[in-house]
Order: sequence, then C-alpha cells, then structure tokens
Amino acid sequence: MKAVRIQAFEASPVLEDIPEPVARPGRTLVRMEAATVGHIDRTVWRGSFLKHPPFPYTPGVEAAGVVVASAVHPAGQRVWLRGSGLGTLFDGTWCELIDAPDEALGMLPDGVPAAIGSAFFSPSTSAWVALHDVARLSAGESVLVTGATGAVGSLAVQLALDAGAEVTALVADAAQAAWMPSGVKVLVLGGELAASLDSVSIDLLVDTVGGPVLAAALPQVRPGGRAVLVGYTAGNTLTLDIAHFLQRDVSLLPLNMFRRESAGRAAAPELLARLADGRLRLDVQPFALEDAAKAMDWISQRGHRGRAVLVTGR
Repeated sequence: MKAVRIQAFEASPVLEDIPEPVARPGRTLVRMEAATVGHIDRTVWRGSFLKHPPFPYTPGVEAAGVVVASAVHPAGQRVWLRGSGLGTLFDGTWCELIDAPDEALGMLPDGVPAAIGSAFFSPSTSAWVALHDVARLSAGESVLVTGATGAVGSLAVQLALDAGAEVTALVADAAQAAWMPSGVKVLVLGGELAASLDSVSIDLLVDTVGGPVLAAALPQVRPGGRAVLVGYTAGNTLTLDIAHFLQRDVSLLPLNMFRRESAGRAAAPELLARLADGRLRLDVQPFALEDAAKAMDWISQRGHRGRAVLVTGR
C-alpha cells in the first residue's frame, strides 16, 4: 500500500510503498478515504510533542473510511477515526489502509462526506467543549471569538450563536466578514489591536490564537467573566498585570482536549447530525496523498480557512 513516511524530525514527507497491515486482536483495518493534516501532526513532526512514533513513521491523528476487517466493527461500515495513539505512539492515518485501535473508531453517518468525517472531530468537539463544558455558556451572554475564520473559531461562532449568545467575531481582514453567519457582529483586526476592540465588552472570550491578540482581547472581558484559551498560533506567551487582573476577577480556563476527549466523543453524534443536515458548516481543503508536504505548508500559513484533508482517488 502507499503511505506517507517521515524519516526524521522535520524531514520532508515522502510517499512510499510499504506492506499492508494484517488483522490482529484489538485492531481494526480501515480503507482510508480521507485523512486530516492538522497542527498536532506538525507538532509531532517537529519533535515538539510529548511522544512520537519510532522512525520511520506514518503521520496522521484523524481520518475517515470504510471498515475492511474487525472483530467489533462490521465490514463495510463507514467510520471516523481519532486518537488512541494514532500518529503519536504508532503509525497513523496518512496511508491507504489504516491499522487502528478498535476504540479509535466512531460511526460516520451516510449524510456526512468522508472529508468532513475526517476533519470534524478536533475542531467541532473543541468548540463544543470550550463553550458548554468549560465556559458553561448561557443564552443571552455576549461572546467574542478570536481567529473566527479558522476551523475551531468558525465552529465556535456557529455553536455560540445557536446557543442563544450574542456573538462577535474577530477576523483578520474585511474580506473574511462575508464568511460569517447572519446575526454575528464582525470586527476586523486593525494595526492597533487594543483600538480594534475598544467597543467590545463581553461575558466570554473564546481565544483560538493567543499571543498579542489574547493580550488585547482579555481586558474586554467584564469583571467576573471567563476566557477559554484554545490555541496559540499567534504566540504562546502572555504577560499579565497581576494587580489589574486580580481586580477584574476574570477566570482563565485552558482547554485540554486530551483530558476532555470523553466529553468530545460524547458530543460527536450530535455534531455529526448538525453537519449532516447543514446546521453546522466546516470548510475543508483537499490534497492528494502525495501532496502531504503541500498540505503541511498550507496549514502553517496565517489566514487559511478550514482544514487540510488528504484524499484518495484524486
């Protein structure tokens, strides 16, 4: 079978022919139809993750496809795959035939395309858990989402709006305002971050970018409000005026989806139902399996929209 292989940290991904995996207890073989290229894959590739598979390895934490052989999942079942060591402890999903732990699989409804099934779990469950489990969002509250055109940010906007919140989306440029759902207030990130946010006063901040954007947005949270920290693509450091911060009594709430994966899996069927009937939208950018390096470059660019997905048959 064909598989993308990594020979060393930060080495260019190479498409190779390797032996097909064989069925064994506790594992399911899945014919891959789509496999997501995400930031966690880049983190493992750089050697910045806590663990990594032995070299050479096949990356990929998420995918979707059809069951070929399994003791617990029926052959022919459409499934999504996520976690359980895929792409972090052992070979992952960037290959034609995936060897996955049984527990990594979930049922993929017929109404959800494979590319969406591959890409949905990480951003949609992160957005759901951030809003409902971590922040405990209530209807009528005001919410600001930074990085609102990214995968997690765009879903957080949609889910917060659906929950009855007053939603403000912070975007990088005016052209991105057209991507926002009706009913969302849009702010364009200007040269002076603090000035861009002068008019904002919010109960909840969902920050997906970190760095200077988080520093500028945090003072706009009302005293007693909350800020959920989801990502740090704009920088991973934050300087606080501790005296001012204590007086404002704003809760900083980190989102760790490794610890909350069970909550994400519990929410997955509802999120898939919303994706199937159009209540939720997730944009994907397809790449051929041999273009894995291009996909990794694409997700590293600021301002890209949606998720990168490797697909077969292109």
